[in-house]
Amino acid sequence: MDIRQRQAPLRERYRSEPDSAIQRLEVHSLGADLADPLHCEVGPTRFPGVVWRSGAHAAVGGDGDVPCSGDLLLGALAACQEITLRMVAANMGVEIRELTVEVDADWDSRGTLAMGREFPVGIRSIRCHTQVTIDDDADGERAERLLRSAERYCVVLDTLRTGVEVDASIAVRSAA
Repeated sequence: MDIRQRQAPLRERYRSEPDSAIQRLEVHSLGADLADPLHCEVGPTRFPGVVWRSGAHAAVGGDGDVPCSGDLLLGALAACQEITLRMVAANMGVEIRELTVEVDADWDSRGTLAMGREFPVGIRSIRCHTQVTIDDDADGERAERLLRSAERYCVVLDTLRTGVEVDASIAVRSAA
């Protein structure tokens, strides 16, 4: 697949119409059973048939039968890293023989259980390990260049590393 050819008209449009490059990504809750406090369903607005089930982690009293929100976050990083790497490889004309992306994180469940202010609520560290095997790269130089490029252009990795402003609001209203 020629990624450069696919991207050429997009690049031209974004040069001539810079505002068209700004994309809004939206995910919303899908109205899962409100009587079940341990599970929810969310989905991307652009893909109405896609449902991501999530639940409370077993470490905070959940059933542990579906991914927790932290798993979804780490999955987003793994998916972004892999897709970015594959696209960069295609742009470089590099054929990938093997590819693995492994992401893990440290999270102290005591923070979520409100066991004291000294315990953080969120994930405190994330490790993303990517390994790629390509042909004709005895010294590993091409693979290393490929990994550096993929790391540079991974949206989720960059967002986690640099941080982003989050405007969160919760509105409560009476059913009466």
